[in-house]
Amino acid sequence: MYEYSLLALAAFFAGVLNTVAGGGTFLTFPALVYVGVPPVAANATSAVAVFPGYLGGALGFIRELKAVDRRLLLKFVGMTLLGGLGGSLLLLVSSNEAFSIVVPFLLLLATGAFAFGDRVQDWSRSAKFALRPNGGVAMTLVSIYGGYFNGGLGIVLLALFSLWGMRDLNQMNGLKNGLSFVLSAISVTTFAAAGIVAWPQALVMMAAAIAGGYAGAPLARALPKAVVRGGVILIGLVMSGVFFFRLLLA
Repeated sequence: MYEYSLLALAAFFAGVLNTVAGGGTFLTFPALVYVGVPPVAANATSAVAVFPGYLGGALGFIRELKAVDRRLLLKFVGMTLLGGLGGSLLLLVSSNEAFSIVVPFLLLLATGAFAFGDRVQDWSRSAKFALRPNGGVAMTLVSIYGGYFNGGLGIVLLALFSLWGMRDLNQMNGLKNGLSFVLSAISVTTFAAAGIVAWPQALVMMAAAIAGGYAGAPLARALPKAVVRGGVILIGLVMSGVFFFRLLLA
């Protein structure tokens, strides 16, 4: 009972964190390893556990999502499905060891892009070069990343939206959660078909993550935008540091 209570608590706060800024995987994955789930199964189970929370978070921002152009939103969904499937299949045929070398650099780059997105966008305007969401390459690459390794996906998506010139953090959070749900659904299907999910733990965590995801939306709205942005940057830096430390110990 203690183990399941711990997993439910971790999943609830992961759902809140994913809705507000991202990084919930770094609560669910360590909790699963702590209670004795093997690392590979913990990675897959963590993805299963947090993905319903993305839906709860997206529903919490439904007002902001309605303002997104429908054709552009459908294009985002299509690119997310394609990239997420590719990343999930890539995980099944490659080693986590190789990707662990790249992860800290990707997270640090994404955090920097989010932190300095305004300056990059100003430069792009002055250089008569605008970063826009019309091209599908960046979104597809991010989706491959998310399908392969879910950790830090929220940071990467928020960084991409920032580089595109989006400034409404509530809308960015809603879009991030909606696309993360689509991407994670593909990953979960792939991992389940491969038989690497610890389902008893996953089901308990899924319910808690949904509640946490929905609870996080009003919190993100209530907090000042500067606080939310600062929290995203802090989480990104902490996650980058954790992965660099793990890389040094490897």
